[in-house]
Amino acid sequence: MNSAVNSYACSCGHIHPLGVRCAKGTPVHRETAPARDHAGCGHERHSEASPHDGGAGEEDPGGGEDEAHARRHKHDNPHEHGSCCCRHDHAAPAPLDPAVADAASATRAVYRILNMDCPLEEALIRKKLASVPGIRGLEFNLMQRVLTVDHDLPSTAPIEAALRSIDMTPEALTPAGAPAARNADAATEPAVPWRRLAVAGVLALASEVFHWLREGGAFEGWTGGGSSLAAWLPLLFAVAAILCGGLTTYRKGWLAVRHLNLNINALMSVAVTGAVLIGQYPEAAMVMVLFNLSEAIEAKSFGRARNAIRELLSLTPETAAVLRADGVWEDMDARQVPVGARVRVRPGERVALDGVIVDGRSSVNQAPITGESLPVDKSVGDPVFAGTINESGSFEFEVGAAAGDTTLARIIHAVEEAQGSRAPIQRFVDNFARVYTPAVFLAATLIALIPPLFLGGAWLDWIYTALVILVIGCPCALVISTPVTLVGGMAAATRHGLLIKGGAFLELGRKLQWVALDKTGTLTHGKPRRTDFASLGDLPAERAAALAASLAARSDHPVSRAVAEAARADDASLALMDVNEFQALPGRGVSGVIDGRLWRLGNLRLADENGHGSRDLEKRVRDLEKQGKSVVILTGDNGPQALFAVADTLRDSGVEAVAELRALGVRTLMLTGDNEHTAASIARQAGVDGYRGDLLPEDKLAAVEELQAAGAVVGMAGDGINDAPALARADIGFAMAAAGTDTAMETADVALMDDDLRKIPRFIRLSRATHAILMQNITLALGVKALFLILTVLGQATMWMAVFADVGTSLLVVANGLRAMRK
Repeated sequence: MNSAVNSYACSCGHIHPLGVRCAKGTPVHRETAPARDHAGCGHERHSEASPHDGGAGEEDPGGGEDEAHARRHKHDNPHEHGSCCCRHDHAAPAPLDPAVADAASATRAVYRILNMDCPLEEALIRKKLASVPGIRGLEFNLMQRVLTVDHDLPSTAPIEAALRSIDMTPEALTPAGAPAARNADAATEPAVPWRRLAVAGVLALASEVFHWLREGGAFEGWTGGGSSLAAWLPLLFAVAAILCGGLTTYRKGWLAVRHLNLNINALMSVAVTGAVLIGQYPEAAMVMVLFNLSEAIEAKSFGRARNAIRELLSLTPETAAVLRADGVWEDMDARQVPVGARVRVRPGERVALDGVIVDGRSSVNQAPITGESLPVDKSVGDPVFAGTINESGSFEFEVGAAAGDTTLARIIHAVEEAQGSRAPIQRFVDNFARVYTPAVFLAATLIALIPPLFLGGAWLDWIYTALVILVIGCPCALVISTPVTLVGGMAAATRHGLLIKGGAFLELGRKLQWVALDKTGTLTHGKPRRTDFASLGDLPAERAAALAASLAARSDHPVSRAVAEAARADDASLALMDVNEFQALPGRGVSGVIDGRLWRLGNLRLADENGHGSRDLEKRVRDLEKQGKSVVILTGDNGPQALFAVADTLRDSGVEAVAELRALGVRTLMLTGDNEHTAASIARQAGVDGYRGDLLPEDKLAAVEELQAAGAVVGMAGDGINDAPALARADIGFAMAAAGTDTAMETADVALMDDDLRKIPRFIRLSRATHAILMQNITLALGVKALFLILTVLGQATMWMAVFADVGTSLLVVANGLRAMRK
């Protein structure tokens, strides 16, 4: 068997067995697990979810859908590994061990750098580390402020020294998978110097007041030293305000200039210094104060967006009630509870870890994981997830994953990685800003020099105009317009049970024109259920159901199981009868002796062979089969006594999702391995725009490619393991019911944490809303700058106006972008 079936290629450079999480790198290639081996070859050719008219025969499992052996990674679709403004692509890094992690013969060091959150700072770091011998590769996650360095150095000291030389303070991260301290991220957020900014603001205001008094002649009557001091007060207060609030700006600006890299801080430093030199003291002070105030507010807002997903950690309790070996229950730190331990959860408590219920039953609110609004009933054998709420009842469960590897922790980890990747529009904005900033500086220089030198203009007037252009030309609002919106959108999606694996997919979702839907387990429940039950003879319905259930319970055929389960659901106290001389009748059904009489449960062929067929019975059976149902008949010595129809029923959410997609202008195509009759019946009930039956996995792939060849943007929804080629080829692959499924969570472009298909139209609406906010932000940022550049050239703009416009635009962009978190 191809090794790709049982393993995946990891970003650390090694091949790992499927299901084994790498502590050094994260999977960046799609992978799949082999399907359940019903046929001995790894294929699931015999689908239990799609029974046909083979009846209850043990040897006639019905038609089904082939499983794919492998899911192929695509490089011609948006499946970015992150990209930065240098036009290189970088994988979004996981929090890795900074000490030693041999990855493809290189050592990996990973740091968090609190003052690294801008593409211009990335360029500065990249340029500095490029001069350090032994560094083989760099990866940046600006949203999480994480730098990953692959190197051949004997120690990390040269790396850390180089970073500190450009005023970047590296903080080594904990090993991957280790549970983070609660609220650790909030604790490491740099403190905003509000008090110092307030003092600087008062000093700047004092400079403005004394300047206004001096210009109004308030000091004309003063004599001696008092007059001289009064004349210098605006400058003294201005310089004090700049020193109090702007030293960090000057330091960052000087570092950028020293390394031949113009950034926002360099522009502001030049503008403020120039304003002081030409005597515009109050404006220089106020520009610096307002700039740093806007930077502080933006940092706070970014921290809110950055940590929105991290706040999910607070959903898990710090302790868990664990059963000790001596039979005593003890409260333990949840991070110290080992896999396999037995944990008790009382009513109203939150579940601390992932596991499987071994005793008790309850109703659990799974909204933090799946986004489901209604509690889900849980009993022995059902999974529970960390962070969910036990609504009623008590239960005990066996821990299945350590605190750092719960479904909730993996969701947080995946979203943080996704936040670090750049969507195409974000890369465009970052690259534009890289060109835009030097262009603004050059334009300001030319405006300051050309009119006075060649056109007879006044030096001070044109220098002032150039300084205004520098202030209004700062690309702050433009640069932050995209990431804050995309991060907010992905955080909102997570709250609704949608795990989006990158801004590229959030951006692309609005363009979807077709969504291909696998039938079994996606549109339908994936499990046959009894849909019809009719009494045909004199036997009471309850007696007929009990007889059929007693025979069916001896069979493991999906149709038989559906009949037996339905009988138990109808009567919880149902007692199955003893069956003697039980026989499986290949291709027909089963038979057995109950209470001394022979009974048969099987298809129409079995009834005909035993002389119990009739035109009326045949008509009823054929009518049901045309609806895509499998029919079995209970017959005894007196002929047919009951008829049962079984089908893989549609999910209510599937029908609603198809209707919502149609309302959004997105067409749907159902893909299935079932026969034409079954496919047509399900398609008609679901209301899809098209369907294709009798498909193998390669046929589903061909269907997706056919739509793409016609120019459509195509999504594909499946279970994350089946239909792997089609899911991989689609522009966006949606994996269903990904909660607790490592493969689906790692390989999907968008993972639906439960089986509610309505999350797909929700994703599209979120994508469209996020894009609308993005366009509003970019239009606002560029529009305001264009307006003030025109006003500046016409001599109608001042530095006050420019700084208010720049700061105001930046704050509006951040506030508008954060609206995406509430979608």
